[in-house]
Amino acid sequence: MWEHSPVTIDGISALTQTGESETLEFKETTGMRREAARTVCAFLNQRGGQVLFGVTRAGVVAGQQVSERTIEELSAELRQIDPPAFPEIEWVRVDGDREVIVFSTGQGTSRPYTYRGSAYRRVGNTTLAMSADEYNRMLFERMHSEQRWENQPAIGWSVEDLDMAEIRRTVAEAVRRGRLEEPLSRESTELLRGLGLLRGSVLFRAAAVLFGNAEHLGSEMPQCLLRVARFRGLDKMEFLDNRQFNGNAFTLLANAERFLRDSLPIAGRFEEGRFDRIDEPLYPPLATREALANALCHRDYSIGGGSVGVAIYDDRLEVTSSGSLHFGLTPEKLFTPHESRPWNPLIARTFYRRGVIEKWGSGTLKMAEQASTAGLPIPEIEDDSGCVTVRFRHRRFVPQPSSREIGPAQRREEVLALLDGVEDGLTRREIHAHLGSGVSERQVRRALEELRDKGLAVPTNRGPLTRWRRDRGAIGAR
Repeated sequence: MWEHSPVTIDGISALTQTGESETLEFKETTGMRREAARTVCAFLNQRGGQVLFGVTRAGVVAGQQVSERTIEELSAELRQIDPPAFPEIEWVRVDGDREVIVFSTGQGTSRPYTYRGSAYRRVGNTTLAMSADEYNRMLFERMHSEQRWENQPAIGWSVEDLDMAEIRRTVAEAVRRGRLEEPLSRESTELLRGLGLLRGSVLFRAAAVLFGNAEHLGSEMPQCLLRVARFRGLDKMEFLDNRQFNGNAFTLLANAERFLRDSLPIAGRFEEGRFDRIDEPLYPPLATREALANALCHRDYSIGGGSVGVAIYDDRLEVTSSGSLHFGLTPEKLFTPHESRPWNPLIARTFYRRGVIEKWGSGTLKMAEQASTAGLPIPEIEDDSGCVTVRFRHRRFVPQPSSREIGPAQRREEVLALLDGVEDGLTRREIHAHLGSGVSERQVRRALEELRDKGLAVPTNRGPLTRWRRDRGAIGAR
């Protein structure tokens, strides 16, 4: 962020040593005031900056004579900027009756700005016309701060269409965490008003997204949808599981986390000095929860066919949401300290109060830290085709040959190798996930049956969660 302090002759000398840049431009005289006003417009549209009159392009401080008319002409030129902006104008005596005039401005609060009907931006030390796409994006973001999908009336909705138990849980947790004052009344309307989701008697759409019952959401807001899938292999050619859930944001978060717990294999490891195995999810739950919470908070709910998606492949996990990144954020910037500007601030604030989000602007940094601590690569973020994807990868994936290249004996060897390293056994689903897409569930079941018949593996219980372990006392050929 650009910062400004009162200019002095020493300060001007220091500035000229740095040369022109994205936030600094030199003009030899005020006769170039039109070009300077274009640059001020560009500064307002970006990070702010300073224009120095009386300094040559080479950085020589020459100054110029400044009269009352000079300042009037400069001010008249700045009035051509729309919306109105008021850069600070200062002048510093440099030699006799010659002075340097300095325009200073920070980033504008009502972007995009135009000068004489055109918008400008800075690229390095050059002022260029802004593209129509960038102008429209900035205009859309400015309008969004005042009037957006989530703070519009939820037409056709009443308080009776909301899950009051979920509202009470949210308020109680927010009070416990010190993120909300204790309400004076437990009436539903007062609780919603305290959460900022009700104005007068008007219920906001954000309230429906956060607390609406599934039946009403399914007919009135079908975009409140979660799609989950487990694929065999590395693409979407074959489903192992494929489901959809309609519901409010808290319900969808719970369903997504339950799906991950049920579908992801558990990675077991042993540490020296410990007899029991340490079981850990393939991906750290705190990191995946951040990805899910971000998807639900920042997605574009105005897209009627939108949704949040969770897809598990043999080598990765992807969390997707409808919409794009805004406010100048890029995938790269999300992994550096950055200002939090949620696309749906009412929804994001309620998640924060509930404790789903712990700190503004730190979600992606937290994901990266959790993944790194778990020995995983830093998550990837992709913004493409109206969809934002957060992608987790793991290092345990080893591509397997196709089933045609593996005979029954080799498959039995692979299953035994897996069971050798696990004291209390694995389920058939976990074995199948470890073996990868080259082996079918039927082949895994057959291999286990053959190993059981040979006395090399034994089931420890019955039912769908049967765990298989290596029979340590077995003697015989494989």
